[in-house]
Amino acid sequence: MNQRPWLAAYGDVPSHIDPNAYTSIVDLLEQAMATYAGKTAFCSFGQRLSFADIDRLSARFASYLQREIGVKKGDRIAVMMPNLAAFPIAFFGIARLGAVQVNVNPLYTPRELGHQLNDACVKTIVVFNGSTPTLAEVVKDTGVTTIITAGPGDGLPKTLPAPAIDARLTHTRSMGDILSDGMPTDYTAPTITGDDLLFLQYTGGTTGLSKGACLSHRNLVANTEQFKAFMKEALRPGEDVIVTALPLYHIFALMVNLVSYFSLGAENWLVANPRDIDGLIQTFKDSRLTVFAGVNTLYAGLAAHPKLKDVDFSSLRLSVGGGAAVIEATSKRWQEVTGRLILEGYGLSETSPILSINPPFIKEFSGTTGLPLPSTDIKLLDDAGIEVPLGQAGEICAAGPQVMSGYWEKPEANAATFTADGYFRTGDVGVFDARGYLKIVDRIKDMIIVSGFNVYPNEIEAVATACPGVAECACIGVPDEKTGEAIQLFVVEAPGAALTEKQVIDHCRASLTGYKVPKVVRIIDALPKSTVGKILRRELRGVA
Repeated sequence: MNQRPWLAAYGDVPSHIDPNAYTSIVDLLEQAMATYAGKTAFCSFGQRLSFADIDRLSARFASYLQREIGVKKGDRIAVMMPNLAAFPIAFFGIARLGAVQVNVNPLYTPRELGHQLNDACVKTIVVFNGSTPTLAEVVKDTGVTTIITAGPGDGLPKTLPAPAIDARLTHTRSMGDILSDGMPTDYTAPTITGDDLLFLQYTGGTTGLSKGACLSHRNLVANTEQFKAFMKEALRPGEDVIVTALPLYHIFALMVNLVSYFSLGAENWLVANPRDIDGLIQTFKDSRLTVFAGVNTLYAGLAAHPKLKDVDFSSLRLSVGGGAAVIEATSKRWQEVTGRLILEGYGLSETSPILSINPPFIKEFSGTTGLPLPSTDIKLLDDAGIEVPLGQAGEICAAGPQVMSGYWEKPEANAATFTADGYFRTGDVGVFDARGYLKIVDRIKDMIIVSGFNVYPNEIEAVATACPGVAECACIGVPDEKTGEAIQLFVVEAPGAALTEKQVIDHCRASLTGYKVPKVVRIIDALPKSTVGKILRRELRGVA
């Protein structure tokens, strides 16, 4: 009973794309390098790299990995850095060898980093100098044998100051040295097909430990082709200028800002520190951007900044929002200054990521996540697995060429994640309106979204329960004007304990990335539970 109401709203958008339009992401990237060789590909810290530069430098990196380290097709290589020029160079070099990039948040704690490196069986890591203290804490307990460090100026024409490398890491190789003039650029390119893995994109899970979504070359080619077909009206190949403030290790920026717009010959301004709003606004002025992508939190911070009105946004054609719900008030404030709506999209790490997005031809804020992309099928299922009628809410289950094959070495999780007919269960509850626009109304999973990042209660609770004096705890997300949601932790003290909120927060901060640390801790007598002893988080929302 799949009505597919969105197809009637497509207009000139094709209903399907060819997921095999390119044999691999490498094929797509190399065609762009040849087509736009003389154009600027990336701007970073006031310096520029052309598409030809990226071609040459990524070939150097691929040559080093293959000739010096012995990297083979299928090997997992971790990349842990902010938006530096070294990121796309490393990615393209890794992809050219058919290796698998494991994207790592450079702000991860040692516990989080160690789990990811061991789960993916990583032997080589490319790490930002400033993140080496974290790596130094856990490297001896992992299988990592090769450490390549990357600084802000690595790959750029002029060197830049860089943080010191942690002294405990005694055997490292500098990305800058690897990319220096005179280094070889020859390597043996393997045969890469659409089925080969490109990324392990780690995402949280109900166990509290993150799982690696297996994203293939075809998954990313498909989502790129879907995005370009759907947004064609707003794209200008060879002319677009995009500002990338979202972190490239996040699948949203990775697919939209990096892969899609690189394939279109865009000039990409990399922002290493998006928290520097003054600096970001200056980048807007310098770049004369045509495209911007962000999360609601970032848009809200920008829209509230008095200097934003000083930017000439006459060239801006497209503002895309994702990672978390875009608030109507935020879109309104952004439109008042820039003249552009924020077009909200929806997706997950497991779907490469985009499933649906608002089309560029809408004239007012829709309050939805838009229409499913071409070649994407979405069913809304009730608790019994039956598709609900149009206008009723159900779990969003998706199929399409952008959907992952499964989680890395997690057969049990995969069995629970897909329906019998192969649809991916998102855990989100949505409803289609009569036009086919999808609105997210709830989450089956207890995931919390803080500034566009997924936070899973079980992970927070596992860390907090280890705090001396905590008998048990539970956390929920509560509305927050700045971050969309904030984490509120409810704690029951052990007998005789005398806990303070600060003690619990300090304990969590030692083991969790900043956005996962509870904003509020409340000490209560008992947690609400079912008759079988399951903690009822939904009842805590009423208490909050």
